[in-house]
Amino acid sequence: MSKILWKSLLLSPAILGATLVVSSTAVAVEQSQQAELNQQDAAQAPVTDYVVAIADNAIEQNTTVSVQVVNPAATQPQTVAVTQVSPAPITVAQATTAPVAPAAAPEATSVESLEQLNRYSNEGTGNSNSVAQVTSVSQLSDVQPTDWAFQALQSLVERYGVIAGYPDGTYRGNRAMTRYEFAAGLNAALDRVNELIAAGTADMVRREDLATLQRLQEEFAAELATLRGRVDALEAQTAELEANQFSTTTKLVGEVVAAVTDTFGDDVDDNTVLQNRVRLDFQTSFGGSDVLHTRLSTGNAQPFSFSAFNGPVPNATFEGQQTFNVSPNFENDISLDWLAYDFPLFGQARGYLAATGGIHSDYAATANPYFEDYDGGRGALSTFAQQNPIYRIGGGAGGGLTLGFGGSGVFRPSSLTVGYLADNASDPGLSAGIGNGDYAALAQLNFNLGDRVALAATYVHGYHTTGNGIYDIGGSFAGQSAGPVVGTTQANLVDISGDGFVDGVPGLLTGPTVTNSYGVSAALRLTDRISLSGFGTYTNATLLGRGGADIWTFGGGVAFPDLGKEGNLLGIFAGVEPTLRGVEAPGVVGFTRDYGLHVEGFYRYQLTDNVSITPGVIWLSSPGQNDANSDVIIGTLRTTFNF
Repeated sequence: MSKILWKSLLLSPAILGATLVVSSTAVAVEQSQQAELNQQDAAQAPVTDYVVAIADNAIEQNTTVSVQVVNPAATQPQTVAVTQVSPAPITVAQATTAPVAPAAAPEATSVESLEQLNRYSNEGTGNSNSVAQVTSVSQLSDVQPTDWAFQALQSLVERYGVIAGYPDGTYRGNRAMTRYEFAAGLNAALDRVNELIAAGTADMVRREDLATLQRLQEEFAAELATLRGRVDALEAQTAELEANQFSTTTKLVGEVVAAVTDTFGDDVDDNTVLQNRVRLDFQTSFGGSDVLHTRLSTGNAQPFSFSAFNGPVPNATFEGQQTFNVSPNFENDISLDWLAYDFPLFGQARGYLAATGGIHSDYAATANPYFEDYDGGRGALSTFAQQNPIYRIGGGAGGGLTLGFGGSGVFRPSSLTVGYLADNASDPGLSAGIGNGDYAALAQLNFNLGDRVALAATYVHGYHTTGNGIYDIGGSFAGQSAGPVVGTTQANLVDISGDGFVDGVPGLLTGPTVTNSYGVSAALRLTDRISLSGFGTYTNATLLGRGGADIWTFGGGVAFPDLGKEGNLLGIFAGVEPTLRGVEAPGVVGFTRDYGLHVEGFYRYQLTDNVSITPGVIWLSSPGQNDANSDVIIGTLRTTFNF
């Protein structure tokens, strides 16, 4: 239903009702005369087709004009006069109708859902069939001078200018249409009549034309009453919802992930598990462009232990972790895992404040489309493929500022982003708080070249106390219940085992660590169905009082959105998770520094708008950056419910 139809419904119900029904009786002539004409022209066209030569704008009330009605069963056009017509803006230009019995009076309690009304209002007006104004009948490729309605169509175009054709240059005059669609065309003509009258050209509209329109108004009375009943019922339902809604400022966005997953390999000894994670995000907006996130989370998705790996401790790697493993606990206890406020400042600038659970990707663009889902259940399976690990250095409480620039031109929209997050901001201890505990400060330049290329250059400076991981998004490694979410143990922990030993080398990498990380991320959308993305990060770790170390990570992938049907996603990603490559420290003789590959493939199948199933596989070679460990395959079947 066009905007004009809806407006007319509100301003002139009586007239719109008159324009919402048409049948063969509206333009019928004397029965005996009609029967004779039908016999003469039955072979030329269906008796239920009519073309009404009327104008494109509504006319003033009590104004007399004329309308020409072409009946395919008649050999001559018929014209009649109509008076007392009010404006009722709608739109269409051809119709196929059939005689119907008079509509029953509507029930006052008739209720139609909003979805049904929307479907009705859009009937016959899909996006693919948007119409364009026709200025000459010759523009319609499927209308020929020999057609029975050619003269009527020519009159509509050249006399009244109300015909609209489809983008492919066709008129599609043989397509059946509903009575409501015809009502739209009728009102388009009325709009044109009104325009002609306002321009002082009322002599172009004949008295006979309005006589037909008057009869059509009477025919539409029942449909108008039915439609009015539907609208009244919807208004009542809307009022009821507004009176009993949860909040005028808050909506609930939820996600439930349930996954069956297992590992396969000679050096792993894990069982098949069924795990879950639930997130309930209360999103509150006070001005429309800001949002306060209050998210509750629970789950039992504990990462695999890889307990049989060669290494100094069980869980000798954090590689292969999946997004639903990112949870504040593994006991199905409910926790407030994110409390943050995102808000506009001035111009293109935005601010971000996090009281708990903040991570850098909340406010900084990651340039990894389709794979990135903020550790949700609709993107890549693993935390590694979701985003450049540089965004996982530190987290917690703090804030960020994004200054947008390049509002027009090739760099649009681009930004400069800075932020600071502290792991233990709420702890008043001497080695905690905002500045004395673990923290990470970020600076990033993000460039978007048009709408197909994105580039991000990122720097993160971090401080990590003894026993905490580098890529831990602000978590703690105490009790193995949280901590690093990506990369090998050697690359994450200041001290792998807590006893100062790494592969038999005493005292290696003990004590606090300061890191400086430099990363780049890029994305290229080749087509609407193919997207490439990749990243790389180098981290220089300064071991306070001990020396230094180098950590590398890189990866890239290709995504095929809407593969098979809209909403589906095929993703393939490969790279090297954060891996310790070099150490400069006194007494270091050697340690394992093998590169291990991470290869991942997944296919998200969208069952409904709210439910998707994602089978996928992750392959890890040389896990724990040790060639002595056999390859590991992680198989997962993930089901995600979004609401």
